[in-house]
Amino acid sequence: MSQDALFTQWDVPWAVTAALAVTAVIYVRGWLQIRRTRPELFPPWRLIAFLGGILAIFVAVASPLDTFSETLLFMHMAQHFVLMSIAPPLIVLGAPVVPMLRGLPRGVIRGLRPLFRMGVMGRVGSFLTQPKVAWLAMNVAYVGWHIPKAYEFALANENWHNFEHGCFFFTSVMFWWPVIAPWPWRQTWSRWLLLPYLLLADLVNTGLSAFLCFSGRLLYPSYGAVPRLFGLSALNDQVAAGAFMWVMGSTVFLIPAMGITLALLSPRRGQVRAPGMVAASR
Repeated sequence: MSQDALFTQWDVPWAVTAALAVTAVIYVRGWLQIRRTRPELFPPWRLIAFLGGILAIFVAVASPLDTFSETLLFMHMAQHFVLMSIAPPLIVLGAPVVPMLRGLPRGVIRGLRPLFRMGVMGRVGSFLTQPKVAWLAMNVAYVGWHIPKAYEFALANENWHNFEHGCFFFTSVMFWWPVIAPWPWRQTWSRWLLLPYLLLADLVNTGLSAFLCFSGRLLYPSYGAVPRLFGLSALNDQVAAGAFMWVMGSTVFLIPAMGITLALLSPRRGQVRAPGMVAASR
């Protein structure tokens, strides 16, 4: 097989694609409505970020990242990276709560109104975005699904495989929510706590990545039972996957940690905030 296949073998899942398209339309509709009255809260970059997140999900489930995920562990880990570290922060940067609600049909909003009146939605959202809850959810999902037995189980069953990917995406949205703090979410604790929040997540990623790199044995037997592509052995594929997770995973945790540190140490730290916090303070 030619190496060009790594870029050309797309397999579009139409149900997921349709759901992503509908989500994008709802957000754009709500974003346009809010822009009429509060344009300062929803500049164009929020729209671009949200749609970029939607596009990233599409790439993860339709591109060769998915096509080759059962034959190349490296591609599967790259797919997980997109679902956990690219799409979720872009979605959260779009501050999706209000635009999605404003973009829904009025009939749907009327049906949800009792839940908002009882405060159910607010309490659930506040619970899920608590730093300790979000951190545990993301890291338990990340480590748990990479345990060999769990990984092999998901790989052998398409429905559980899709569920696994859903776990990665939604727990990562939870994880990035306190970091980005999108409007109208309000932070009630010191942003200094985000440093151990991010650094400990990087430590978990480093441990898992190092295990893949240095275990010296094939952790996921399925990759030894399929035809090997491009002359890459199953064990070398595993090492490459671990190295990718290590470098890229650390990058997405350490860059925000450094940015937050610089902002907090800045003489103008009272004015320098994460994009979401600027909006949240209004």
